[in-house]
Amino acid sequence: MSLQARPLQLPDFVDERRVSPFQYVVITLCGLVMFIDGFDTQAISYMAPHIAEEWGLSRQVLGPIFSSALVGLMVGYLVLSPLSDRFGHKRVIVVATIGFGVCTLAAVWAGSVTELMVLRFLTGLGLGAAAPSCVAMTGEFSPKRLRATFVLVIYCGFSLGFVVAGLAAGWLIPVYGWRSMFWIGALAPLALVPLLLRFLPESPVFMIRRGHDPQRIHQVFRRMDRSLAPAQAPTFAVEAEDSGRRAALSSLFTRDRVLGTLLLWFIFAINLAEFYALQSWLPTIMTGLDYDMSTVVTATTLTTVGGIAAAFVTGPAMDRLGAYGTLGVVYLVGFVFVALTGLAFNAPLWVLLIANFFAGCCISGGQKSLIALAAVFYPASMRSTGVGWALGIGRIGGILGPIVIGAALGANWSASAVFYAMAVPMLVAGLAVLFLGRRYGTRKNRTAAVADPVEPATTTVASQDGARA
Repeated sequence: MSLQARPLQLPDFVDERRVSPFQYVVITLCGLVMFIDGFDTQAISYMAPHIAEEWGLSRQVLGPIFSSALVGLMVGYLVLSPLSDRFGHKRVIVVATIGFGVCTLAAVWAGSVTELMVLRFLTGLGLGAAAPSCVAMTGEFSPKRLRATFVLVIYCGFSLGFVVAGLAAGWLIPVYGWRSMFWIGALAPLALVPLLLRFLPESPVFMIRRGHDPQRIHQVFRRMDRSLAPAQAPTFAVEAEDSGRRAALSSLFTRDRVLGTLLLWFIFAINLAEFYALQSWLPTIMTGLDYDMSTVVTATTLTTVGGIAAAFVTGPAMDRLGAYGTLGVVYLVGFVFVALTGLAFNAPLWVLLIANFFAGCCISGGQKSLIALAAVFYPASMRSTGVGWALGIGRIGGILGPIVIGAALGANWSASAVFYAMAVPMLVAGLAVLFLGRRYGTRKNRTAAVADPVEPATTTVASQDGARA
């Protein structure tokens, strides 16, 4: 065996090489977890009208059922996902996947609203713990030149889960009943666990920081590059900003950043409120208007397809035309199409479907673009903390959105009135993003060197006995 002359450096090792089949496997596995996350999140929306009919529930009771999983998602995102710093991304992903699979399976036998809400909350905990680690693993195994693309791909996996949930509901629920969706939502993650255990590696950054066996770490590097020679005493290094350490929460509230942080949280809350209100209630609203199941599925699926399609337009536009202006326009256009959806309930079906598609472009597509905007706003040293907390706090909007719409429907608001009301926050979000751009868009580039000074690379070396130097 040859000796390792120089430390293997991350992220340079990944950035300087072509993407290997092994890396594609890692990204695919993370995408599958996100896909199941999306399936589970959306499936309850198609089950809800049938649950209400079987259990004799009023429509406003469905709001807390929708939101219970979102509460769990927020808690999982803010409280459980940081456990990856202690136990590693792989362990968190595997345990979380088992957890939300088992809880979804238990929901098959739920006999009351309380039982269902508790199980949906526990399911949300697992989903909230798994998703951030999947994003982190995807980023770690992606070269910088393709990192945003690969993260976008696994987020599209989440949206694709929404689409498949609709297709499965249209086929399974009329024949096998609403509990069949829980069966699928439980068996899929449990079937994925053996693949995760066998093919998903642990994060090399985590193993280096924790002083794991150097040969085990070196094996992960060799799976990325088969031409890498064996080494008797491999050593490794991780740049400071990629070391996996989280910036302090207080760094988000410095004098020149506090307003931007609070506005981002506000916009995240609006977008997630719109997203979950639309996805949760559109099937129930259309069922109540006597649309058949296939039409309900088509309309709801189009909102998700619109979000996927929008991602391939807004991403390049944000790079070329500016992140703030692009997203601001997306939300302002969304204001128009959400309001048009309200009008379209009294129009021919094709008008409603087109309105649904473009509303989805702006709500679902806007959410993906907002994550990218947060990554632009925060410098590298605090990006993980900034984006993570924005998503976590934004879940408050995701929780309240379905509850508010449920209360409005319970107060006998018409479907059209509900969508007119939902259009207003899109206008507010658009104006807030444009204000952010005016306040930070150009100044950020001028002050980047001050706000995010370049740190010297901090090297973590794994010696043969597992000690770190």
